Amino acid sequence: MRTLVIDSATEACSVALFEHDQLIAGECLTLGRGHAERLVPMIASLPDKGRADVIAVDVGPGSFTGIRVGLAAARALAMAWGARLEGFESLSLVAAMALARHPGSPVDVCMTGGHGEWFFRPFAADGSPLAPLASLSPEESVARASAPLAAGSQALPLRESRPGITTLDLRPDAREFALLSPQALHADPRPSYGRAPDAKLPSAKAASGKLPSDKLPSAA
Repeated sequence: MRTLVIDSATEACSVALFEHDQLIAGECLTLGRGHAERLVPMIASLPDKGRADVIAVDVGPGSFTGIRVGLAAARALAMAWGARLEGFESLSLVAAMALARHPGSPVDVCMTGGHGEWFFRPFAADGSPLAPLASLSPEESVARASAPLAAGSQALPLRESRPGITTLDLRPDAREFALLSPQALHADPRPSYGRAPDAKLPSAKAASGKLPSDKLPSAA
């Protein structure tokens, strides 16, 4: 049973191929941008061009574009290969990576969000989430943080307000997918953006170009 893991939800872009829980091959790059151009060649460079029975994809939160790129690639390959599709969340993988390095400690995961906010979620020592995902200001994240361990792209800034905690500057890495518990996977992967989109669809009235009757100019 082979599993192809695709992770392009954050500034990191990574792929990995597993035989059961054993890593066969993988690659992780910190791109910032350009996931759409790099992801498919990264998959194609894997043994057998990444062909697998199961495809697991990071659904976010993270970059809107990166999340969509990863999901589109995963869905297309799953359809072409007849593979089963699974999803996981970026903060859950970062939590699992942190706990593998510091077992037995709860961990606060703080990742870069949008508009200066952080994606924040606390996890227990067994990797289970202790609260829903939240997109918060740095000040709100600091106020909610309580674990002696912090991980993620905003872990180091968090330590500035909470000196003495242990911090791990981590991004999700597909090559460490095997650290996730089965409970962290879901069979209907959908985007988890973590916050509302920047652009909103126009209302029906605005789209029609018509003003409501009480806003029409007077005939007088």
